[in-house]
Amino acid sequence: MRIAILGGGPAGLYFAYLWKMRHPRAEVHLFEQNAADATFGFGVVFSERALDFMRQDDSETADAIMPHMQTWRDIKLVHAAEEIVIDGVGFSAIGRLELLQLLQKRGEGAGVSLHYRTQVLSLDELSGFDLIIGADGVNSLVRRSFEGDFKMSLAYLDNKFIWYGTTQFFDALTQTFLETKLGTFNAHHYRYAPAKSTFIVECDRGTWLRAGFDGLSPEETQHALEGVFAASLGGHTLISNKSTWRNFPWIWNERWSFHNMVLVGDALHTAHFSIGSGTRLALEDVIALVKALEAAPGDLASGLALYEANRRAIAEKLVRASKASAEWYEQFPQHMRLAPLDFAMSYIGRSGRVDRDRLRAMSPNFMARYDAAHP
Repeated sequence: MRIAILGGGPAGLYFAYLWKMRHPRAEVHLFEQNAADATFGFGVVFSERALDFMRQDDSETADAIMPHMQTWRDIKLVHAAEEIVIDGVGFSAIGRLELLQLLQKRGEGAGVSLHYRTQVLSLDELSGFDLIIGADGVNSLVRRSFEGDFKMSLAYLDNKFIWYGTTQFFDALTQTFLETKLGTFNAHHYRYAPAKSTFIVECDRGTWLRAGFDGLSPEETQHALEGVFAASLGGHTLISNKSTWRNFPWIWNERWSFHNMVLVGDALHTAHFSIGSGTRLALEDVIALVKALEAAPGDLASGLALYEANRRAIAEKLVRASKASAEWYEQFPQHMRLAPLDFAMSYIGRSGRVDRDRLRAMSPNFMARYDAAHP
């Protein structure tokens, strides 16, 4: 089988490697418009079990990635000048470029043909391939070429966010909420290497407009936000990587494949960054797609249908949790009226996946503090 993959992100690279490794006679080509060492964003974060989902099917790749990850066991919330620690909520993170390079190496070793600095402008260029995989993200050419056939829907959140890095060290995934004369701000920040951290700033639309961010240059924006979060940055600066204000896009496709084309990752569905599941969701899509195609050898249509049938309910569940979490952030200025401990309880329950009983087992120290304040 001749396979063309559009997109050199984690999903595209992982499918290329996994399929070629398991089917060495297959011809696998990956096309990426950027250079191999180019990436946007900074760290990739995974929720508690990190790469456990990968171990059952591909323990070698999980074992290759894990030593490069930063891990921690707590979440910290900073609100009203008070720090609240929620214990037992573990995360792991790795630099996005480092993850890509690890997957590139594995793909090359398996014999994948990696074409960087190669922009595919039309799917007509891929007419000789048996299977085309759209792993090309939010702006997917595969999806855009047949939006009606994939039954794609698109909507945007109202909040604005901007993605930076910094050399400041954070010992846990930290959420800093600030009320300033400009308005209300939130920063999601976590380390992905010993001296490298992601720093995502979010604000409501009213704050964004009152602060004049719609008229500031990138340099002026960065300087202003360094002032807002000076205490969190501790003398360190923000690092830009084509950092611009954005509205988070909700993408969903009612049909996951069309003819010999199939979607994975952000090309198929987006998950809000507040639950740390976007990259995991994409890699899980890849594993499900590989399994489905292998379950229907020689019958591409059946394999693609099986992929959607087996994976859809799981993806929908994660996206629903992601939307619940995002809705909480859309209202975070109102939540900030709560006292710090009540605010933390509201935060940890935002996705609907953690009830009080589970929280008592998972975060005994936080719950002991909460119960002491609510006799």
